[in-house]
Amino acid sequence: MFRWIVQWILSAVALMITSRLVPGFYITSPHSALIGAIVIGLLNATLGYFLKFVTFPLVILSFGALILFINAAVLVLSSHLVDGFYVYGYTPALWAAAVLAILSLVIRFVTNED
Repeated sequence: MFRWIVQWILSAVALMITSRLVPGFYITSPHSALIGAIVIGLLNATLGYFLKFVTFPLVILSFGALILFINAAVLVLSSHLVDGFYVYGYTPALWAAAVLAILSLVIRFVTNED
């Protein structure tokens, strides 16, 4: 349980860092970041896995680049669901998905999560 809370907080921090790095990707408060982290997690656990399963052959053909587009679509959808979380366009969503992927990799490395 404690590990989930730490992961949730670190995900919210990653969203806040991404909002500082990517123009067009805005989070207005830490509360919005926490709610956004939950919504992104839920969307990735449901819709994200479904889209990745359905598009698996195209993911193979694109050498995994399609995953970035799916994650960007999840970010855009979650921005419509959370107040204080804004993504202005698909290009900022793509950059934000890339930055979040890198930050997620760093978080997993630091927390020794397999």
